[in-house]
Amino acid sequence: MLKSTVLKQKQEKERLLSLPYIERTKKKEANKWLDSDLIKVVLGPRRAGKSVFSLMLLKERPFAYFNFDDESLPGEEKFDLDELMSELRQAYGNTKYILFDEIQNLPKWELFVSRLHREGYNLVLTGSNAKLFSKELATALTGRHIPIQILPFDFNEILRAKGYKFSPDKLLVPEEKAKFLEYLNEYMINGGYPEVVIKNLDPRDYLDVLFDSLLFKDVVKRHKIRFSEQIDWLGLYLINNIARQYSIRKLTNILGFKSDITLERYLSYLTEAYLIFSLCRYSTKVNLRLKSPKKIYIVDNGFVVAKAVRHSPDTGKLMENLVFTEMVKRGNEPNREIFYYKTRNDREVDFVIKKGTEVVELIQVAYEINNYDTEQREVKALLEASQELNISNLTILTWNEEREVKKDSKVIKFQPLWKWLLSSIQQ
Repeated sequence: MLKSTVLKQKQEKERLLSLPYIERTKKKEANKWLDSDLIKVVLGPRRAGKSVFSLMLLKERPFAYFNFDDESLPGEEKFDLDELMSELRQAYGNTKYILFDEIQNLPKWELFVSRLHREGYNLVLTGSNAKLFSKELATALTGRHIPIQILPFDFNEILRAKGYKFSPDKLLVPEEKAKFLEYLNEYMINGGYPEVVIKNLDPRDYLDVLFDSLLFKDVVKRHKIRFSEQIDWLGLYLINNIARQYSIRKLTNILGFKSDITLERYLSYLTEAYLIFSLCRYSTKVNLRLKSPKKIYIVDNGFVVAKAVRHSPDTGKLMENLVFTEMVKRGNEPNREIFYYKTRNDREVDFVIKKGTEVVELIQVAYEINNYDTEQREVKALLEASQELNISNLTILTWNEEREVKKDSKVIKFQPLWKWLLSSIQQ
């Protein structure tokens, strides 16, 4: 049984390696670690491109491949790992490079991986469970790993997929600028899942089905949830309330959960599956940080449009969600390096960016500043927060507006979304 599975997967490996490939932003970072003896752990949601990224990472080296997300595999009680290694050696020779796909499907995977690591194998693992990215991974592999997170395409990857080479001069030509902004608008509405971008699939149909299948496979099935309609309602509610605050008690009441504990557990499952992110309020007081309402974000804007109950999603909230996910794609960790903020006067700042122990930037997201009152509201929130947090790096991201405003000895930069997105090229 294992022999045929290994050979079948070898064919699939060769097929995937032969396909055209959009180079991912994380490749440069990952390449640095490829030949180290650290275990490379590639994490992210399903269908975001982890497997292909990992295959392409190893393309120039002889490597064995095995995918644990294969329905033909025997049950866990019958799985013989020694037999698996024997079949991999027969199929691939004695290579020390091995890629294990969706490793979380193997019970007690960490013991198997640790053993191979001690034997001198250079291992790349992929997983669709965020728990692998946290304390559990650190405990299992005791610091012998490097995590690499792969989420749906960022804006630079989308431009590469479209074959569009950006230059500032192009934006001086009205037709070119219109085309460029259309790519940005598509990204904001349809998201960055590779198959949507590359194959031009209908994003609503594809992402509607994808979200439901992820929910079933990585949440309901994995955690053996009996009342699956509850988690469906929760997922739908969160998608329709992106970039808004929520409290556990309020959600429990709205959705009719029996207890706060059940709801918290379901939220953790959705987070583990890389479907949602919860963002804490920034405060130096740990109690306030933990007790305050959290803000909800979704891994990809396309899910919002695919599953939204409203006829037309809130453009401002879509843009805020895009900015959040882009920051995560750049390696900023929610609730460690990204927070939201409430001033003493209850004015909200969308994002507090923290590096180490220092707050380094405050970011407000406003799709359009179309009147004096709107602008003043956003500016006042930033100024109040900057005074309370003693920070002068203040940014308002807009759709297409660029200028500076000086007020109360502070400079506020208004920056177009596209310029901020492309700034990661120079970083």
